[in-house]
Amino acid sequence: MMRLVCCCSALLLLVLTPRVCQGGNILVLPAEGSHWVNMDIVLQALHSRGHSLTVVRSNKSWYIKEKAPHYTTITVQVERSIDESFIAKVVSEGLAFERGSLPLTHFLYSAFGMLGVFREAHEIVGDFASALLDDAELVTRIKDKKFDLLLTDPCWGGGAIVAKYFHLPLVYNVRWLIAMEAHLAIAPSPLSYIPINLSGNTDKMTFFQRVKNMILHIMSHLQNNIASRDIYQKVCEKYLGPDCDYYQLMIDADIWLLRTDFVFDYPRPTMPNVIYMGGFQCKPAKPLPQHLEDFVQSSGDHGFIIMSLGTFVSELPADLANEIAATFAKLPQKVIWRYKGEKPDTLGNNTLLVDWMPQNDLLGHPKIKLFVAHGGTNGIQEALYHGVPVVGIPLFFDQYDNILRLADRGGAKILSVATMDKDDNFLKAIQEVLTEPSYRNNMQRLSRLHRDKPVTPMDNALFWMEFVMRHKGAAHLKAQGNRMPWYSYHSVDVALFLVGALILLLFTVFFLLRCLCAAVCKRKAKRD
Repeated sequence: MMRLVCCCSALLLLVLTPRVCQGGNILVLPAEGSHWVNMDIVLQALHSRGHSLTVVRSNKSWYIKEKAPHYTTITVQVERSIDESFIAKVVSEGLAFERGSLPLTHFLYSAFGMLGVFREAHEIVGDFASALLDDAELVTRIKDKKFDLLLTDPCWGGGAIVAKYFHLPLVYNVRWLIAMEAHLAIAPSPLSYIPINLSGNTDKMTFFQRVKNMILHIMSHLQNNIASRDIYQKVCEKYLGPDCDYYQLMIDADIWLLRTDFVFDYPRPTMPNVIYMGGFQCKPAKPLPQHLEDFVQSSGDHGFIIMSLGTFVSELPADLANEIAATFAKLPQKVIWRYKGEKPDTLGNNTLLVDWMPQNDLLGHPKIKLFVAHGGTNGIQEALYHGVPVVGIPLFFDQYDNILRLADRGGAKILSVATMDKDDNFLKAIQEVLTEPSYRNNMQRLSRLHRDKPVTPMDNALFWMEFVMRHKGAAHLKAQGNRMPWYSYHSVDVALFLVGALILLLFTVFFLLRCLCAAVCKRKAKRD
């Protein structure tokens, strides 16, 4: 009897003891800015499950700290970097052009005017990869650590090269593959209903919108070739051999952790190794710091608004900042504005300027009424998670398309930075979203859809990273189509063969009929 009790106790202990995950050894090659913010959230989750993390950064790193409790670092010595000054220059020039341009000139600037900037950025990233692989001590250090996986953000192109050099399985924390939306590189993408970035199209396009979509698709490929492909190809050939094709290397990741989902994005064809983790950084709101809680509680029944233009926009032209502050001063709501520039002269008593704010916690607060946002992926998905309507002021890159997806579903209002300070457009947009219930109702509906999942986006992402480590890759999920030349993928050679065969058959039938007719006519002539 005593033995039975002991066996039962041991069995119960095994059942109740949580399973220990065997920790992996992960090399991380991140991007700077807001991309690092969401990558760091993934790293903290990996660390909590017992994985060892090593982050490769430059000595001029802007966001990525050299020391952190959840990762160690390898620091690469470089001469130049995509740092705060580089980004500030791009942002200020782009913002000035945006405010003074016409739609056509803005389109041309977005399509071609930024090519030099992008090329310089890719050259910096290529130099970073070269500096790492040229450093024999760092290469030996990486080889000695016997990593199980390389995790990278492919908005820049160095990660795939480093993974191939060290023979590591590759996982992408991805939304943009260099300058293209990641789906376009590996998944079937009918341009008839899949909008290209910067097109301003939804998935319901008129004929001329489809024409525009096709033109932009072709232009995006030309941009990639001009701005980046040859830069990374040279790095590939130097370290991986002359037979290495960078494009094939770039799309050969084992798992693509895509920072979107089909509540936010438009439904489209996908692939087995694309794992959706849209909103992975979102979580229930925590209590606010006391000074912020006191401020939002003082708003009474009117509630409060928050405004943030992201990590890259630290300040605005003085006239625009004053216009925004003057608009906020006319509202009965309290406003928390993340802004690092000089205090606007027109700032009202209802507006609090902060260098940083707990955005997710503010968006989850019961008194939140509206989010004024630039349209970055992180902020838009947090607004969707908490069901907060948005007034969007897109500035660069994918921001217009992000807000458009919410506006198309009735949860946001879009303003142009070029016209928001004219005719009280900013005030009218805020008042419309605050007073028209459909905006909040639509966002609440999207929030319910987004949260209704069998597993959280973060747990899904963690499972697939651990899957790759357990199985040394995920080659069985990679479609053969990505290794085929374009003419084979689209069956152009097959179509030409079939057309040729049909023409040959028709010619043969025609020739036989002609011969038959000639023979009949000849026989008839002899009888006559």
